Amino acid sequence: MLKRVKRCVNRYWRVLATGFSFVLFAVGGLLLRVLVFPVLNLLIWERQRRVLMARRVIRLAFRGFVGCMRGLGVLKYDISGLERLDRQGLLILANHPTLIDTVFLMAFVKRADCIVKGRLWDNPFTRGPVSAAGYISNEYGDGLVEDCISSLRRGSNLIIFPEGTRTAGDGQINLKRGAANIAVRSLSNVTPVVIRCLPPTLGKGVKWWQVPPIAAHFSIEVKEDIEVHGFLAKAGSEGLAARHLTAYLQDYFRKESQGYAAA
Repeated sequence: MLKRVKRCVNRYWRVLATGFSFVLFAVGGLLLRVLVFPVLNLLIWERQRRVLMARRVIRLAFRGFVGCMRGLGVLKYDISGLERLDRQGLLILANHPTLIDTVFLMAFVKRADCIVKGRLWDNPFTRGPVSAAGYISNEYGDGLVEDCISSLRRGSNLIIFPEGTRTAGDGQINLKRGAANIAVRSLSNVTPVVIRCLPPTLGKGVKWWQVPPIAAHFSIEVKEDIEVHGFLAKAGSEGLAARHLTAYLQDYFRKESQGYAAA
């Protein structure tokens, strides 16, 4: 009986703590926009230096946010292979099981760039950070791939979720071809990151207050690079190479995710 009461109290606490975390995220974004980034604009005139500093500020803010969520008991996490991210010009592809996957990666990847949804540029809580950091909008259409390639050549570590959205509720991972096109056209090897979350939380179609029975545990694993040159040499064309690479990555992420769930 006592254990049941403790579990119930803990679950209600995590609902409150999750709600507080969302409010904290929104307020933090607004404060960065109003207080921090205007100061950077005054102190750093050269745009690229200012962008790099803004990205560093965001990384530290997200690191603090993740630490706060862990301290509140909302979640637990562990990261392996983090040393593989201590390079420049990486094309980081990750699966996307939860709403806060981006936050986790941005918290631990230095010099991070990413593709953001166009509506975030109009959101008062996120407009400041995404604008100051010079992230890539997904509304640029045909120019999107070129923008991504340019980012990689500048030495940024580009984070992409090749599913394009969170993984469907049935857990089936279905990748779009855009990320593979970027890899093939830029001749950038893929640095895969596998994100696993048990029990599932903040998935597609799940409301923030629908917390799992126990605190979710995030396992983030940075895997060995996947060589791209072989796909291009075998296929003979960029289009076919991108198709083969997409199929390979889809199978790769499906096996990694299913293996963890089975364990």
